[in-house]
Amino acid sequence: MKISMFDHGASGGLRSRLKLASGALTALALAWTAGPAHAVTYTFQNIIDPLNPTFTQALGINTAGTIVGYGNATIFNGFQLTSPASFTRENFPGATGGTQVVGIDSAGNTVGFYINPDATTHGFFKPAGGMFQTVDQPGSVFNQLLGINQNGSEIAGYSSFIDVAGATGQQAFSLIGTTYTNINNLLPANSNSQATGVNNSGEVVGFYQIPGTTNFSAFIDVAGAITSFQVPGAISTQALGVNGLGQIVGDFVDNMGVMHGFLDSGGVFTTLDPTGSTATTINGISNSGTVVGFYVDANGNTIGTVGTPIPEPASMLLLGTGLLGVGLLRRRRREAFRHPV
Repeated sequence: MKISMFDHGASGGLRSRLKLASGALTALALAWTAGPAHAVTYTFQNIIDPLNPTFTQALGINTAGTIVGYGNATIFNGFQLTSPASFTRENFPGATGGTQVVGIDSAGNTVGFYINPDATTHGFFKPAGGMFQTVDQPGSVFNQLLGINQNGSEIAGYSSFIDVAGATGQQAFSLIGTTYTNINNLLPANSNSQATGVNNSGEVVGFYQIPGTTNFSAFIDVAGAITSFQVPGAISTQALGVNGLGQIVGDFVDNMGVMHGFLDSGGVFTTLDPTGSTATTINGISNSGTVVGFYVDANGNTIGTVGTPIPEPASMLLLGTGLLGVGLLRRRRREAFRHPV
């Protein structure tokens, strides 16, 4: 799973010929904001792995709309999906525990993690058309790579130096070339932390476990300045992806214990729940606002999903103007080093 302890099915934590399930599901997303709010409609479409029809997770999407993820809850079966229904398997050779493909950049380079026969978990980077490369932080015993920016210059993930199962000692990091930045050292006191997404401006998102609880706080790291946040009314929030406009997606738990997906556009939070969902995680977002993730249905099946935003005409200009302002405020530059291939 995306993590061993926090199940997003998990995320530092929930195809042969595969098919995109026909029939779109539409859900009305409600927004919270200090000012006037505009409802946003997302149209969701199921992604079902026919080899694993009861368990599919979509985890990342790039600027071209290529989706990555995996099927099977026990032995992970990684994939890339090019719409509408062209699937390609992507599995680390010899990884008997399977492979999760979690992030993809605009060139088609991917990141994720795999589990070896000895039950050790390792990060990987795979250049488009190239060979898998293991990426483990020196001295660590557990690694997962959870995001890559669209120009392929920076990766987000986490390591544990003390727990081969990865359930404890999690430390969020970002990676440029061969240089690791320990984001965990910048965060408030926490039990575990994960960096889950990064954009071309070097904005890193993720979450950390609040000490003494099983709840999480989301964070964004802008040039080493950390801002923690919760979805309004939530008891726990995980940020899982960020696009070039600074829009953040993830999941939150409400006061009834129900998990929902969310979109944060400059502080305006929108709930994202496909019809029929009993629990939703939104894991990735493209620059066009298309989101990917997964949900659990009433039968306990985990179903991949892709959501397309349909803003109201009156709010389209306001949304674009607001995001432009947010993007300008948040932008920062880092010297870019492409991960070795």
